[in-house]
Amino acid sequence: MAVTGLILIAFLLVHMYGNLKMFVGYEAFDHYAEWLKGKSSDGGILYPVMPAGQFIWVFRAALLLAIVLHIWSAATLSAKTIKNRGDKYQVTKRQAQTYAARTMRWGGVIILVFVIFHLVQFTIVPGILGGHGDHPHTMVLAGFQQWWITAFYAFSILLVCMHIRHGLWSAFATLGVNLSAISRKWLNIIALVVSVALYAGFMIMPLCVQFGILK
Repeated sequence: MAVTGLILIAFLLVHMYGNLKMFVGYEAFDHYAEWLKGKSSDGGILYPVMPAGQFIWVFRAALLLAIVLHIWSAATLSAKTIKNRGDKYQVTKRQAQTYAARTMRWGGVIILVFVIFHLVQFTIVPGILGGHGDHPHTMVLAGFQQWWITAFYAFSILLVCMHIRHGLWSAFATLGVNLSAISRKWLNIIALVVSVALYAGFMIMPLCVQFGILK
């Protein structure tokens, strides 16, 4: 669960970087999207090591595997926890714990729903909420000009970042990095900085579309 979580966080950082290309220019954003899919004039990412358009499918398969393994790990750990403690605790005494930590499970379910919605909007049925699949920036503009989509993304990305806030710390702790009070302090700082940076990076573009700065 720790390893797959870190893989997904790395993906989110790269995805955020790609989204910010909207501020460079719509042509740059569209070229980046086409480059990832192997549709650009230069053959796309990893061409000619891989045939044009092949990398994106390998990447999608690896990402899907990471997501499936992450969900499987969460379900397995939850089942073991319930089995070990029985139906109920005889005494419930809540330890010092963040809100993000207490909501990891149901937050993860909502995040999964959001991911499916996001894929339908931009990949599975491109243009379903407006815009044209051949021009990715038009789908972004058409989607985030609708207030409810921007609001849904703001809420969902908040849950994602709360998940990351606790998950990043937990992942490094699982891998044995929190060996001292100083390392635990820095893990907390890193987790907080990464989660806040991701929220700001992912939301600045939808908000700029919503308020007419990008149009």
